[in-house]
Amino acid sequence: MTYGPIDFLALEFKNDNLKGEILPALFDLVKKKIVKVIDLVIIQKNKDGSHKVLEINQLGPDLIGIFDPLHVEVSGLIQVEDIEGLAEVMENGTTAAAMLFENLWAIKFKNAVVRANGKVLEQVRIPYEAVEEAMAKISSAEQPA
Repeated sequence: MTYGPIDFLALEFKNDNLKGEILPALFDLVKKKIVKVIDLVIIQKNKDGSHKVLEINQLGPDLIGIFDPLHVEVSGLIQVEDIEGLAEVMENGTTAAAMLFENLWAIKFKNAVVRANGKVLEQVRIPYEAVEEAMAKISSAEQPA
């Protein structure tokens, strides 16, 4: 079986800002088979600094229905060490979602590279903040003084 690149993504949200805006966008990516969610863990950090962890399969029936369109496999690849590390850097009064997802869109391309006897020399994910900063520098350098 060929896999696409797998990314780990952890997002933090202030509890009073959770409005359900993220899930529809993620549902769309899953429905269009652009990504496949392999594991998903929710971490809630209380105002006192304690935290609670919920794997997708531990959610109650009311919440599991909300996440059902993701068809999460619950691989267990997100480990306790990963969760503890995230909880440590989270702000109090926030909720984080830690997710592993496979980039299904890349499988066709990867297969073509393999058939051509190619190999990956380097693969780096560049954060959008770094791209924006670089583009701003380029843009300011192109402006007449």
